[in-house]
Amino acid sequence: MGPEITVLPGPYKPVTATGHRVGIIGLGGTGSYILDLVAKTPVAEIHLYDGDKLLQHNAFRMPGAVSVEELAGAPGKVIHLASSYSKLRTGIVAHECYVTDANENELAGLDFVFLALTGGEAKRRIVAVLEQNHVPFIDCGMGIYEVDGFLAGQLRATTSTPKFRDHVHHLGRIPFSDGEADAYSQNIQIADLNALNAAIAVIRWKKLCGFYLDLEDDHHNVYVIDGNHMLNEDKAS
Repeated sequence: MGPEITVLPGPYKPVTATGHRVGIIGLGGTGSYILDLVAKTPVAEIHLYDGDKLLQHNAFRMPGAVSVEELAGAPGKVIHLASSYSKLRTGIVAHECYVTDANENELAGLDFVFLALTGGEAKRRIVAVLEQNHVPFIDCGMGIYEVDGFLAGQLRATTSTPKFRDHVHHLGRIPFSDGEADAYSQNIQIADLNALNAAIAVIRWKKLCGFYLDLEDDHHNVYVIDGNHMLNEDKAS
């Protein structure tokens, strides 16, 4: 399973990967690739939150393959993914629902959360709950637009930990709007960008856990597609 991962000391509880409880909120393109990567680490539990059904367009944004028979049943995304990845490991918990006032208190029991949802007001509420309960998290987002028939834009991964959170609000690093969903409204299939966005977030998480060497301690990463540039900002140290 690889070396043991230890979360660096901070105001939140230091844990090893064998006891790490991770949440993924939003299991669309980026969220499902986050699951694919996190499932292959020695965390104890992975909690999946999404109330959407698995439909044909979702299948082209996820890792792996979905059969016609599976699509015909229109299962919940998290039900399908939990069933698929339970072949690989234990500890995957499907919550076939959105995070609302009724269940947001569940997030307080998690050690880390990945946000991969596009709803701005829903995200604002979730971020507030995570901050209040000293839960570290990474928020992912994509801004894709068309230029002369070509796609351009940026991929973003914003990290927030109890020791460094001010950038989220003071610098507006997390957009609490629905603008990042524009590409999906046109049903553009960009699974490679979803996979890259997920990989950037998971690598950052592994740095926080002490798995990869981190010389910068940056909390805001942006990949620019057209120039192939990675911008690393908001250094905590």
